[in-house]
Amino acid sequence: MIDRKAVIVGAGGGIGAAVAQALEAQGYDAIHTVSRSDPGECSAHVTHWTSDYSDTSIARIGAAISGAPGRLERLVICNGVLQGDGFRPERALRQLDGDVTSHIFHANATIPMLWLGAFTDAIRGAEAPRVAVLSARVGSIEDNRLGGWYSYRASKAALNMMLRCASVEFTRINKRAQILAFHPGTVDTDLSRPFQRGVPEGKLFTPEFVASRLLTLLDGLGPSGELKYLDWDGQAIPF
Repeated sequence: MIDRKAVIVGAGGGIGAAVAQALEAQGYDAIHTVSRSDPGECSAHVTHWTSDYSDTSIARIGAAISGAPGRLERLVICNGVLQGDGFRPERALRQLDGDVTSHIFHANATIPMLWLGAFTDAIRGAEAPRVAVLSARVGSIEDNRLGGWYSYRASKAALNMMLRCASVEFTRINKRAQILAFHPGTVDTDLSRPFQRGVPEGKLFTPEFVASRLLTLLDGLGPSGELKYLDWDGQAIPF
């Protein structure tokens, strides 16, 4: 009988893949992973879904996973973009490009929230669901002392605001639900590789370490009725 169900969206990235492996090691009966590409053969406990992250695909896959056996215990959303073909984080206002900014907002704020919305019914019916969405410390308005990175910072701040709205909504439909906006630190993945040169010794983390910290935090969170914005070490970040 399948009882414990976990979902990882963005499982094609380093952190998402590590979270899936860690959840399997924890003994989850059913693990559903989502990414843009097919990872190939999966273990018996893992069901993979390939998505183009369109609204239609998100709604369809979210409904299918929600209707699959098991109650949702863990939902981890790992989508995000920092740079890409022809664009990097802005250092000055004159580098802003409207199309790039829209792309970054869609990837970092809109897509994670569409996925979260697709699992509303599953969260409503779950016993004590824990949700984590990858945010970033640079999304903190109060903590911004350096400036720059306009689109990325703003997209993560927007994500945090929408997660706060979702935390209010989820408290109304399931008082035992809890959402975490998670700052993983600098992780040795493709996303951070061009920016690792200045990382202090001991502060460049492996995906496996970050996945372990994330799941430890989720396991220890009680329902507070408010969004938690924490770093990898469990320290609160100001909004």
